[in-house]
Amino acid sequence: MSTIIRASAILFDMDGTLVDSSAVVERVWTDWAMANDLDPAEVLEVVHGRQGHESMAILLPERATEQNLADNRAMLARETAELDGIVEIVGAASLLNSLTDAPHALVTSATLPLATARMNAAGLVVPGVVVTAENVSASKPDPEGFLAAAHALGVPPEECVVFEDSGAGIEAARAAGMRVVGVGGMAQGHDPDWVVPDLADVRVTVDGDTLELTL
Repeated sequence: MSTIIRASAILFDMDGTLVDSSAVVERVWTDWAMANDLDPAEVLEVVHGRQGHESMAILLPERATEQNLADNRAMLARETAELDGIVEIVGAASLLNSLTDAPHALVTSATLPLATARMNAAGLVVPGVVVTAENVSASKPDPEGFLAAAHALGVPPEECVVFEDSGAGIEAARAAGMRVVGVGGMAQGHDPDWVVPDLADVRVTVDGDTLELTL
């Protein structure tokens, strides 16, 4: 049975929601974990949805911020260059293409160069409104990015629906007062309002100022 959701705007996370970058993320963070004598599995439990330097601060709380920022810069450069294995989440291209004339935005913890590189590698159209790491003072689970996107679109937060896959992202969307569609198996454990396995069966129709989402 289909679920119908009405909203005024749709906000998308990128990694794990629109783009499957898991191969690159796991490779880069595993290398970082090994270099810092950490368990890669435990590291990967923390990093999803957050900016890299904030994940490092959680994992190595005694380490200097300057070292985390330096590691993060190096990691971002590597991730921006390593695009092999980057593909769309099933249904992402079709869904984005259907939103050309509808209010929507990308809200990601990636930098703009990384977000652009990954979206292009996956063959996805970059929305006209994009909120990246450069635009916020705090990473998800802080709601700043989602609130900034809603403001840019001129839509009240409660009228936005967010598509997210990570615990940090779902927490950020909820803190912003937004409804959340969890994408993929990882999302299910973080209590979103609805869950879809991917984006293949998500449809959006525009009725005046209202978007009607069918899950």
